[in-house]
Formats: sequence, structure tokens, C-alpha cells
Amino acid sequence: MNSSFESLYGSMSDLLAPSMAKDHPNLPVEKEEGCYYYGTDGKKYLDFTSGIAVANTGHRHPKVVQAIKDSADNLMHGPSGVIMYDSILRVADRLKEKLPGNLDCFFFANSGTEAIEGALKLAKYATQRPYTISFTGCFHGRSLGALGVSTSKSKYRKFLQPNGLTYQLPYADSSGCPEGQDVGEYCAEKLEKEVELLFDHQVTPEEVACMIVEPVLGEGGYIIPPKAWLQKVREVCDRHGILLIFDEVQTGFGRTGEWFAAQTFEVTPDIMAIAKGIASGMPLSATVASKELMSKWPMGTHGTTFGGNPIACSAALATLDVMEEEHLIDNSRELGAYALRRLKEIRERHEVIGEVRGVGLMIGIEIIHPETGNPDGAGMMKILDTSLEKGVLFYLCGKHQEVIRMIPPLIVTREQIDQGLAVFEEAVYEFEQKKTYVGS
Repeated sequence: MNSSFESLYGSMSDLLAPSMAKDHPNLPVEKEEGCYYYGTDGKKYLDFTSGIAVANTGHRHPKVVQAIKDSADNLMHGPSGVIMYDSILRVADRLKEKLPGNLDCFFFANSGTEAIEGALKLAKYATQRPYTISFTGCFHGRSLGALGVSTSKSKYRKFLQPNGLTYQLPYADSSGCPEGQDVGEYCAEKLEKEVELLFDHQVTPEEVACMIVEPVLGEGGYIIPPKAWLQKVREVCDRHGILLIFDEVQTGFGRTGEWFAAQTFEVTPDIMAIAKGIASGMPLSATVASKELMSKWPMGTHGTTFGGNPIACSAALATLDVMEEEHLIDNSRELGAYALRRLKEIRERHEVIGEVRGVGLMIGIEIIHPETGNPDGAGMMKILDTSLEKGVLFYLCGKHQEVIRMIPPLIVTREQIDQGLAVFEEAVYEFEQKKTYVGS
């Protein structure tokens, strides 16, 4: 670590707000490339976080870097609408070919949270209805509107009084499914009853503008719902004229083994929020809907200064090129299935590993107390720390922070999967040998 960086790193708590600086693992790095971070300690770290599902094309892909440089030679800032430029139109035209159904009209912004805000505003404006329904455990962002529909952890909402215009329904939960009954059928029937109770006792359906859902629960624990459950959500919305919003901020751009989870689960929403993997690390997001729906949202009802930045749009175009040329959707699907098989084999050898679940290269590994089966967040952190010491970076999620996220870049190879999982199993074995789970 060079002396100037070391000095600043030591005073990090003075320079940065705790809410920005105090995440796991606070690894000091000086470079990133491909599937790796390069630490200031001289070590090379295999990255199984993708910058939290952002670097789907890998860190600093040469084609993306070149596109950024080329754009900076001509245009660095819009703002779109005041001026108009080629890259924002081209990326919209390219994206509409990847999105399901008639999702073909875009409002570009900078972050996932902004895309969610846009989706909620569009739904309420277009329907002229006041209420939203979200699902318990989902995370949609930290601005006040997005926070109002986020329930992955109560601490995110503490003291912030999210608006009272949102009602919650339980996310898909198959734990009570009777033996012999189809899980998808059980979850769909359960949802139907829960919706009926909500509409009978708390809000009438004609007052509800939209339902918003993560098609795969992200920060809430990497829960993968049955396809039939999401299809039932779609059916309920259609029945009552409610718009369906998919939060595909984390699941988009190949993460689930298709371009979007909407295609994985064969459910097309009315509005989609996309971000993260859209531009390989440049700040870009979009609220997407049909031209017909967007036409109900006239000029002045929403706006942005930096959204659709020309450099970010150029990076997005290069990202789409790389994903197509390097067949990253296929790689996500095939290596995701391979990693899941390997993890289930590892689970058979270790009592502290609970459920292993995944779709594409979006995989959750639950850590539990072997005696009780309860979530073990403290144990999960020990395994995460040991894995990092051995050169592999994972991330965390879940209600009790008991789930390890495995979200490598979509360029990852089978050899890198094997390397990362070998380190993970070593970390689990060392944790079990120390018996640090006892009483933790």
C-alpha cells in the first residue's frame, strides 16, 4: 500500500460517512481486471461479486474501456433533451430487441434506485391511482420512494417514515407446502388467498396503481420463486387493471441465464427497472415500458440532468456487443448450472451449509447452525473472511445476513469456478474444525 493511500485509508472514518465506508470487506485495491481485483497488499483476488452484479462483462473489458475513451473524445455530457446524440438512441434501439414483450420505450437515469423511482411515478401518473403493493423481503433502493416499497430489512427504514401508500404481500414461500403437492401450485394458491385478504380488509384493487416485485429476491436472500407464483402475480394484476413492475436491477443482463428474468420465468411486466449490468460499471439505468404507456407520461412529469450520459450509453453499447460476441448468456446458464451442482455436492459434506439455490450465475449459499438449522450470520461472516484471506471475494445477503452471494462476472471460466469453490470449501472446513458455530 503506497504511503499516501495508506494515510488516507487510515483516516477513512473521518473522510467518508459510515453508511458509505463500512461495508464488507473494505478490501483496499489498486486495480481490477477480468474476474480479479488486485489488492494494495500485492495479492490477486478472484471476484465472485461482480461489484454486486454490475461487472457482468468482467472488470475493465477492453472493448468497454475503448468505447469510453472514444466517447470522451467527442461528448462527455448531455443533457438529453437539451441536446440529442447518437449513443442514447442506439442503446435504446439495441435494448428493445433484448427486452420481452412490447417494452420498447426508455427513460434513462443513473442508478437502480432512480429507475425504481421512475417506474413508481410512471405507474401512478398513468393510472391516477394512489397505492402500491410490494412484497415482503424485496429491496428496491434507498431513496424515500424506493424505500417505501423495500422491506428486506427494517433497519433500512428506521426513522425514515416511508410513505403510507404501500401495502405488502408475502414473497413466495414454499416452506409450508404439503408433501406431494406441486410447489408452484401451492405458492400460487397461497398468493390468491393473501391477495383476497388484502383487498377485503385494507385496500380496494381499483385504488392500486402497481405491484412491484423482484423476480428473484436479491438482498433479501436470493430466494427463487416458482414460475407459477410470478405468473399468478401477473394474473392478479391483469384481473384488476394493476400495472406490474419488475425490479430487474440485479437480475438483468444475463444474470439469470437469459437477458432478463422476465424471460427466465416467462412473465412480461408492464414496466421494468434495469441498471447494474447495463454499462459494465458506468452509471446508467432505465425505466422501460411500452410506447403506449410512456405516452401517458408527458414532458415535465419526470426529468434528469445526468441520465443517459453519452459516455455511459457508449459503454452500454459496448457491453451489449461483448455479451453477444462472447456468448455470455450461454455461459451464465451453463456455468451457473455447473456451479450449483458442485455446491450441492459440497453441501453433502458439510452440516453448516443449508439450502443452496440459484438460477444462472445468481447463487445463494445458506449458512446454518447444524444443531438447530437456524440461520448463522456470524458463522457466514467467518467463512466470508476466511475465503477472502485465501483470495476469493464473496458477498452477503439474507434477513440475518446468513446467505453468501456467489455472483461472478459472466465471463468466468469453469476453472475459476472450481478454484473459487475449492477455496470456499476450505473455509467451511476450517470453520467447522474450529467449531466456532457452537453458541454463536
